[in-house]
Amino acid sequence: MLDFKNMRKEGLQELQQLKKKQQQLVLLRTSSFLIMIFAFAAGWDGHIFGLVLGFLMLAAFFTFIRRHQKLGLAMLLTESRLACLQACLDRISGKWRDFPDDGRDLMQKGRPQEADLPLLGPASLYQYLVAARTKAGRRQLASLLSPYPESPDRILQRQQAVKELSSAPEKMIKLEALGHLLPRQADFAEFCTMMEHTAIQPRAALRLLSFILPIISFLSLGLALAGYLGLTIPGLLFSLQLLLTFLLLRRSQALLAPLMALPQEFALYEKIFTAFTHTDWQSPLLQEYQQELRGGQAAESLQQLAALADKAVMRRNIFFFLTANTAVLFDLHCTAKTFHWQAQSGCKLRRWLQIWSELEALLSLANAAVTRATVCWPKFLDGSPCLQGKNITPLLIEETKAVPNDADFKAGTGIITGSNMSGKTTYMRTLATSAILAYAGAPVCAASFSLTPMRVFTSIHVSDDLSKGISTFYAEILRIRQMVEACKEDIPLFLCIDEIFKGTNSADRITGAAAAIKRLTAPHAITLVTTHDFELCDLKSSNHLPIQNYHFEEYYKDDKIHFDFKIKPDRCHTTNAKYLLKMAGILS
Repeated sequence: MLDFKNMRKEGLQELQQLKKKQQQLVLLRTSSFLIMIFAFAAGWDGHIFGLVLGFLMLAAFFTFIRRHQKLGLAMLLTESRLACLQACLDRISGKWRDFPDDGRDLMQKGRPQEADLPLLGPASLYQYLVAARTKAGRRQLASLLSPYPESPDRILQRQQAVKELSSAPEKMIKLEALGHLLPRQADFAEFCTMMEHTAIQPRAALRLLSFILPIISFLSLGLALAGYLGLTIPGLLFSLQLLLTFLLLRRSQALLAPLMALPQEFALYEKIFTAFTHTDWQSPLLQEYQQELRGGQAAESLQQLAALADKAVMRRNIFFFLTANTAVLFDLHCTAKTFHWQAQSGCKLRRWLQIWSELEALLSLANAAVTRATVCWPKFLDGSPCLQGKNITPLLIEETKAVPNDADFKAGTGIITGSNMSGKTTYMRTLATSAILAYAGAPVCAASFSLTPMRVFTSIHVSDDLSKGISTFYAEILRIRQMVEACKEDIPLFLCIDEIFKGTNSADRITGAAAAIKRLTAPHAITLVTTHDFELCDLKSSNHLPIQNYHFEEYYKDDKIHFDFKIKPDRCHTTNAKYLLKMAGILS
C-alpha cells in the first residue's frame, strides 16, 4: 500500500513553494507595470531610453501575466492532487462515509441488492470507491457494481485495465486529479447532441461576406484618411457590419451561447486526453481507448474547441462585442469556425467523453487496490457454480478491524446459524460484495478468490410498503419468489437470505423456510441462508445436492460476551439472546 501521508506531505510542500512563486510573480508584475508607466512618461518627455525601457517592461508585464496563469493552473492541479490523496487516506481511516457522493440517486427500483449489500447509497461500495465527477462517469461506476455479471472476457478486460492503473499510482492520481477539476455532476449530453444535429446550417455566402465586408470597410477608411473619400462611406460600411451582426444575433447566439458555458471544461478534457494518450499503456482496454483518442485527435480537437469557447466568452463584454463586430464581424467568424469544428469532430465528441466516463469508473475501481494492503485479482472458473476464497475481508470495514474468513461453496445450500451479532450477515454480505467487485473488474480483499459468474439475489433488508399494503413478511415472500423464478431459468445463481421469514410466527416460518430452501437448492445455485431456527439444520434436499451447516459462535470472558467472527462447520449449539437482554437491563 502506498505511503499516502508522505505523498500528501510532499504535495503540501510543493503547494507552499508554488504560493511563494506566485507572490514573487505578483510583485514582479506590479513592479514592471509601474516602471512601464514611468518609462513611457519619460519617453513622452523625449527620452528615447525611457521609451525603449517602457516597451521592454510592457513585454515583461505580459510575460509575467502568462507565467502567473500557468502557475495558477499548477496550483489548482496540486490542490486537486492533494484532495485525491486525502480521499485515499479517508478510505483507509474509515472517513470515506463522509464523502458527499454516495450514489443514492443512482439506485434502481427492482434491485434490492443495491441496498442489501450495499452497492449504492450511504456507507456503500460506491461511496467508498467513487472518484468520478461527471454524470456519465457516476452512472458508469454504478452500472459496473451490478449483481448481474457480464461475460468473463469483458470482465477480465476491465480487470487488466484496473490492475494496470493501480500498479502506476502516480499516473492514476494524476488522471484522477485532472478529472477532479471538472464540475461535480458535469453533463455534456445536450452539447454533444447539438454538435451532432444542430438546426443551424452554415452558409457559404455569410462566410464570404465575413471576409469581404471588413476588407472593403477598412479600405474605404484608408482612402478616407488619405483624403480620397469622405468619412461617410466607411462610417456607413462599419455601421452595416454592426447592423448585420444584430440581424444574425439570434442565429449566432443559438450556436455560441452553449459554447460560452463550457470553455474551462473543454480545456480540462484536452489536458486529460493529452496525459492519457502520452502514457504507454499495456492492457488491451486502455490501449483501445488510447487508439480511439489518438486516431480522432481528441486532445488537439478539444484544444481548438476550448480556444473557440474562450473567444465566444469575450462576447460577454459589451464593449468588445460592439467593437469587434463593428470592425471585423467577430460573431460570423466565430460561428464559421464552430461550424468547421462541428464538421470535423462534432460526431466524435460524445464517444470521447464516454471514454473518459469509462476511465473514471476504472479509476474508481482501482482505489480498492491502492488503499488496501491485502488484495487479490479474482479468477473466473468454468462449470457449475463455485465460490472459493482465503482470508476474505469486507472492503467496507477498516482493514485493521476486519476479521478474515475462508469460503468454499459449490452448488447446494449452506445453512448458517449463530448467535446475534456473531457475524452471519456480515459474512454473507462479504461474499456477495466480493463477487460483485470481481464482476466489476476490481480487486477483492482476500489472499485468493475464485468463482464462476453467477447472478446475485438477496433478501437481507426487507421492509414493508404501506402505500401498496405490503407487509414485511409479504415483501420477503416476493423476494423469495423472485429467486424461485430465477431458479427456473436454469442460470447460475448466488442466493443470500438473511433470517429467512423472520416476519411471521415460528411454526409458519419453519414450514415456509423448509419449503423455500428445498426449492432453492438447485444444481445451478449456491444458496446461503442464515437462521436462528435449528430445525432447519436437519433439512435434506430432494435432489441429492448438499445442504450443509455452518455456524458462528460467541464465548464469555470476565462476564462479558466476545465474538471471534470466524465461520465454522456444523450447526451452532449456543444462543446469546437472554444474555443480551440482561445486558440491556430488560431481563433480571
